[in-house]
Amino acid sequence: MKIIKRNGQEMVFDGNKIRNAITKANLSVDDVSKRLADSQIETIVSKVTGECQNLGRAVGVEEIQDFVEKAIMEQGAYDVAKNYITYRYIRQLARQVNTTDKQIFSLIDCQNEEVKQENSNKNPTVNSVQRDYMAGEVSKDLTKRFLLPEHIWKAHEEGLIHFHDADYFAQRMHNCDLVNLEDMLQNGTVISNTLIEKPHSFSTACNIATQIVAQVASSQYGGQSISLAHLAPFVDISRQKIRKEVEAELTEACGHAEPEMVNKIAEKRVKAEINRGVQTIQYQVITLMTTNGQAPFVTEFLYLGEAKNEREREDLAMIIEETLKQRYEGVKNEQGVAITPAFPKIIYVLEEDNIHPESKYYYLTELAAKCTAKRLVPDYISEKKMLELKVDKNGNGHCYPCMGCRSFLTPYVDENGNPKYYGRFNQGVVTINLIDAALSSGGDMDKFWKILDERLELCHEALQVRHNRLKGTTSDVAPILWQHGAIARLKPGEKIDKLLYGGYSTISLGYAGLWETVYYLSGYKLTDEEGKKLGLEIMQDLNNHTKKWKEAENIDYSLYGTPLESTTYKFAKCLQKRFGIIPGVTDKNYVTNSYHIHVTENINAFDKLKLESQFQALSPGGAISYVEVPNMQDNIEAVLQVIKFIYDNIMYAELNTKSDYCQVCGYDGEIQIVEDDDGKLVWECPNCKNRDQTKMNVARRTCGYIGSQFWNQGRTQEIRDRVLHL
Repeated sequence: MKIIKRNGQEMVFDGNKIRNAITKANLSVDDVSKRLADSQIETIVSKVTGECQNLGRAVGVEEIQDFVEKAIMEQGAYDVAKNYITYRYIRQLARQVNTTDKQIFSLIDCQNEEVKQENSNKNPTVNSVQRDYMAGEVSKDLTKRFLLPEHIWKAHEEGLIHFHDADYFAQRMHNCDLVNLEDMLQNGTVISNTLIEKPHSFSTACNIATQIVAQVASSQYGGQSISLAHLAPFVDISRQKIRKEVEAELTEACGHAEPEMVNKIAEKRVKAEINRGVQTIQYQVITLMTTNGQAPFVTEFLYLGEAKNEREREDLAMIIEETLKQRYEGVKNEQGVAITPAFPKIIYVLEEDNIHPESKYYYLTELAAKCTAKRLVPDYISEKKMLELKVDKNGNGHCYPCMGCRSFLTPYVDENGNPKYYGRFNQGVVTINLIDAALSSGGDMDKFWKILDERLELCHEALQVRHNRLKGTTSDVAPILWQHGAIARLKPGEKIDKLLYGGYSTISLGYAGLWETVYYLSGYKLTDEEGKKLGLEIMQDLNNHTKKWKEAENIDYSLYGTPLESTTYKFAKCLQKRFGIIPGVTDKNYVTNSYHIHVTENINAFDKLKLESQFQALSPGGAISYVEVPNMQDNIEAVLQVIKFIYDNIMYAELNTKSDYCQVCGYDGEIQIVEDDDGKLVWECPNCKNRDQTKMNVARRTCGYIGSQFWNQGRTQEIRDRVLHL
């Protein structure tokens, strides 16, 4: 059994330390008659050890001390308990002199287990990642002591809410973007004080796009999305250039240039350039290192409906085809074996022209299905459902990408009456722990609604702090965003304030644990009719709050299905500390993401998607649903059936499979999760029993994005517990 020290370092559990601490507190009591007997001390040590083991995870020092306090008082030794608590308080004051030093040193020495597993796409042994984490510790310390009201930070620490990305909050940075790549490519941009003019070829446009992605990633902390449709016009620019070259070559060689031959040779070269351009994007994105020590969290949007004419549509189809082919092939690891890359994430839009076997572009959907079965991407947006759900004030539906993995903008019409999505952004997220609100009510529904209202106002206050932190920011802090087209074209020194109001940007109320909340309050699951009814009622209440805030402040608050990564473990630990182990509610080391059906629930893929579509509709600020499937590479027709069901029933969904490789023995099946001798969950090759994480490649969907650097114990347990839906 392991414990997590206050500096994040993982150590082996030692019952003697508990025994010694109790003994010291015991001897400090002057009245011998009020001291604990040796047998009572042993009873306490045994009880605390058992409680730690029952949690089934590494236990924090503070949790152990809480168990000790409770056990001493249960023995009736109140004077001993008082001395133990006093000593603990004195030590706490001493630690508050400097809250960051030990954390930072444990990061440098790669001993901080919690931070090492905080982000499944960051390698904590790399200097650039360590530097980002070190800066993050300072930012969190400043946020805690100066930037956030004490009661909000306390609620964050206790797991009532989660104030996301506190490690970046000291700087005036926002969450995620929908990059206006079209504006930057067509009208030029500036990167590192260098003017980048409109490119004269497709390959150059792809190269510039990757540089833009890297610059944007270094200027904000969330995800970003680009549309491949914005690259499509440059295919024909290359085509015309290539045609002239071919004509000249043929004329020089043969004395004349037959149009048919010119077209044939030119198109062959155009396809070769598309191949090179797509390869540039794929390899540069995964090899670029941003200032936060990781590849950019970027999503590519593949939507034929964005093409402005038939020529552009045909060219976009070629780009999409090449993108899917190259992702299907994968990228080579250090041993030269093709594996599944984490980035870029790909979203493929299902529409009438590609969803039916007789559709013109159905071959692209077939290719997408093969790619999903092997490489976990693309994910799928249904144009049909999105047009129903994303309706602007003029009554027109729109189809557009999320920002990153799932954060969706709300429909927006500019001052000229035109819809606008690219060049907009999200200000940040604060998430409510719905389960804590439910448990705090003791199951009393009237009390639950009252507590929920109070907690939501706490989130509202925290979101206002986020908003106000961005107010007054000048465009100079991130020129690529605010001055050179990624988001806007503001003047140097101009404040971004006008972009924070009126719906131009969103700010997100996240939520977690709807499944457990409904189960505790009603005794029903979300899959039961009674449970679904309560779940939808809670979701509507959350929407009512964001609507009220938006109308009062002209700020676009929106409800967002939080993609919990490390927070799923944090919330679970906080709930266990406050309420103990409650079957079906707090008996896991993770909580359920947003509105999702619990990962252990036996439900088929079609029923799951159909049910979750009702909740997704009430999560306008962001949501994604998934189904867990086995290896489907030999059953692409079944994948296509799921894809067609997505088109007709749900706006945004994905299929989760596995894509692993053991570098020791060459096994390319599923790497398994097993318990080691201390009860810790570890990854193991079923073929050679290799457990060295540095010698295996594991790709799993974590919360929208694919993770490839492994996960904390809570998320690892959640991955292990997932049942198949197909």
